[in-house]
Amino acid sequence: MKQKEAVNHPAHYGGDTTYEVIKVLDAWDLGFCLGNTVKYIARAGKKGSRLEDLKKAAWYLGHEIEKEERHVRLGNTDRQNAGRVVRLARSKTE
Repeated sequence: MKQKEAVNHPAHYGGDTTYEVIKVLDAWDLGFCLGNTVKYIARAGKKGSRLEDLKKAAWYLGHEIEKEERHVRLGNTDRQNAGRVVRLARSKTE
């Protein structure tokens, strides 16, 4: 694999195809946690352990669900501040 391909279009991320993960994430505007969920599902088993990739995807999805549950529970209508609310809530319980 050429150096440029290893950086710009790695095969385990779908390579330079219509469905390359980075293109999908940009098109869907998923954000960090949901983006990582899709990324780990899409590349599961292509670079290392399939089970490990699926567990990582589940972790990121669980984290996103936790953020959403707190967001709903607190009645926070400002989506940009949802992450700050989660961090604040965590710091109060630690």
